[in-house]
Amino acid sequence: MNSPRRVVGLLAIIVGVLAIAGTAAIPLTNHPEFCASCHTIRPSVESWKQSSHKEVTCVDCHVRPGLSGFLQDKVLAGIKDVTITFFGTPTEPHNLQATVDSAICLGCHRAILRVSEISVRDLPGPVKQVGLIMSHRQHMEAFAKRNQGEGCTTCHNRVVHSTPIKGYPIVIPRGHVKLDMKPYYPDYPEGSRLWNATLQDCMRCHDGKTTYNGKVLSKKCETCHLPEKLREFLF
Repeated sequence: MNSPRRVVGLLAIIVGVLAIAGTAAIPLTNHPEFCASCHTIRPSVESWKQSSHKEVTCVDCHVRPGLSGFLQDKVLAGIKDVTITFFGTPTEPHNLQATVDSAICLGCHRAILRVSEISVRDLPGPVKQVGLIMSHRQHMEAFAKRNQGEGCTTCHNRVVHSTPIKGYPIVIPRGHVKLDMKPYYPDYPEGSRLWNATLQDCMRCHDGKTTYNGKVLSKKCETCHLPEKLREFLF
């Protein structure tokens, strides 16, 4: 009679120890240096250290809040990454594809949705400086309607893991600033995922041909910026 009880007790102790160990280990796995222990992630961590988001950890952006986000983005994705690292062929850093849910970005930057809905004098300093009057809200709605996985990082993919154009604090897409008038060659192997992402610009949609809601998307800078600000920052 005592044997089954001992087995149950032993199992309970083992489960308890594992639970405590797991709980203690989770904060350690949340640290960027833990992510950097994988050699393919190291370049991303190094670029993060130089970015405007260096106070925001990897899991803050790459793990969605809630139990579902934790299980899918951290536990299951982590198991997959470890398995590939030890038993498969890891993806090269320049071909990594990570996702950041736009809801996470908007958790801190939701005010940007109102840029086109308020007076110019009330715009945030950096936004006012470049005379940005485009509607982020309409872009987010268009992305959702297109259902192609687009979002904040479609335009701002350089914000953490690449060098801002002209060193400007708001990481803007290519196709805008004077520096783009010069030949530009991304510091990634040609044709790689990061090469292609770095060369993305607004003209991929605003090409004067693509339509949305029955209207042609204009290539004119005045579509998104105050004319008096164009000379300093744009072509």
